Amino acid sequence: MSNIAGKAYAMNVVTPSHPWLTWVNRLLFLAARGLPARLGGLLGLSIIHFARWVIIRPQDWPDLGQGRQDQIRNDYVLFCSNFNGTWDQYIDAFSDGIPSGLDAFWYSATKYPQSIPITGFKNYITHNQIATDYYYNATPGSAQRDIKAALRVYDTVLDLEKRHADASPEAFAEHWKEAMYRVQSDLGEPGFGPVASLDTERADINRHAFVRQAQAAFASERKAKPDA
Repeated sequence: MSNIAGKAYAMNVVTPSHPWLTWVNRLLFLAARGLPARLGGLLGLSIIHFARWVIIRPQDWPDLGQGRQDQIRNDYVLFCSNFNGTWDQYIDAFSDGIPSGLDAFWYSATKYPQSIPITGFKNYITHNQIATDYYYNATPGSAQRDIKAALRVYDTVLDLEKRHADASPEAFAEHWKEAMYRVQSDLGEPGFGPVASLDTERADINRHAFVRQAQAAFASERKAKPDA
C-alpha cells in the first residue's frame, strides 16, 4: 500500500520519549491548543491537510492478541499528518515554517536533533517513520487549495441561481460577469498531482459510489443551510 493518494501523502512517525520529560510536552500541547495564534506558521502552510501529535504511555498500547507489552519503558509521541507534495517538500516547509514549534513538540523525543540543520532532522524522521498500511483520502485528486477553490465556485453558482430567479436578463448578465471575474482563478482543473499512483486509480474506482452519495448529502445540507 502506498503512502500516496493522488496529491496527498500520509505520514506516521513514532518517536520514543523520556517518561520523566513528557509532562513538559503535555503542557506544550495544552498551551498550543489554548493559544492557536502561536501556530500561525503551521496554519499558514497550505500544503498541510492536518497534523497531530499524540503521547502514548506504555499502558496505552492496545493488546491485539500479542499480549501486554510489559517490556515497554518509554512513552512514545505519535505524529500523523496528511499533506500535498513530496516528502522532501513537506519536511523543508515544516522546518522553515515553524522550526521552534517543531523543537517544542518533539521536546522530549529521544535523540531529537532539532529541526535545523535540516539534514539531521530529515534523517531523524526517516529513521522513525512507519510505513502506512492503510490510507484513505476522500479527495485524492485535490489539494487543500483546490477544495477551498471548489467551495468558492460552488457558493458562487448557488448565488447565481438565486439571482437568475429574480433578475432581468441584462442584470443577470452583469452578475455573471462579476462572478466569473471573481472566481476565474478558481476554475482550473485539479487533476492528479505528479505523484499519482496505481493505488490512487484503484481507490478512485472503489470509492466512486461513496463519492456520489456524499456529494448528494453535501448538496442537500448546503441547500438546507445556505449560510452555514
